[in-house]
Amino acid sequence: MVAEKLLSDQQAREVLERIDAMYPEAKSELHWDNNFHLLCAVLMSAQTTDKMVNRVMPKFMADYPTPAALAQAPIAEIEDHIKQIGLYKSKAKHLKETAQILTNKYHGKIPQDKKTLMTLPGVGEKTANVVLAEGFGVPAIAVDTHVSRISKKFHIVNAKATPHEVEKRLEELLPKDKWIHTHHAMIFFGRYTMPARAKDEDPYSYLPPKK
Repeated sequence: MVAEKLLSDQQAREVLERIDAMYPEAKSELHWDNNFHLLCAVLMSAQTTDKMVNRVMPKFMADYPTPAALAQAPIAEIEDHIKQIGLYKSKAKHLKETAQILTNKYHGKIPQDKKTLMTLPGVGEKTANVVLAEGFGVPAIAVDTHVSRISKKFHIVNAKATPHEVEKRLEELLPKDKWIHTHHAMIFFGRYTMPARAKDEDPYSYLPPKK
């Protein structure tokens, strides 16, 4: 079995820089108005699209302005708010439990520490990184399906790399001040330029010509 040939650091950085340059305005497309609702939106976004989450967010934000309001809501009511999105029953459970912890343990505030965030129900590394990056401006790379797929398609990481391994490799390659923007640019590239159905095509054909 032939070992997968990965890009050198320099080659990988060049790919990432070219993707980064394609989307100077790349940013999160989730709708939220404070860090509590950001956390809720990211929790909801697992295995569904940002567009689907954005459809339920206006009423969700209006009806649950604080963690305390969500913590007190009946689970059936929360499910009804988000039933348009996938896995809504488990997400409603996580949302209510997280709101209860935030209310009882953190005085309604969102922790700014990654490890603490990851102790909240339903909050994994990706969710914690999004909250840190978007809510607090802390350099972080959230590895979603687009970031993982692009990293593997260009052989920046091997085909079996875990999301955590992808995250660490990208952190090694990029300066901290590029982490947030480049990860958004990779999401835009995967979402709008090189979709998943392009799996058998040369990924470089989706990049603009070198200047």
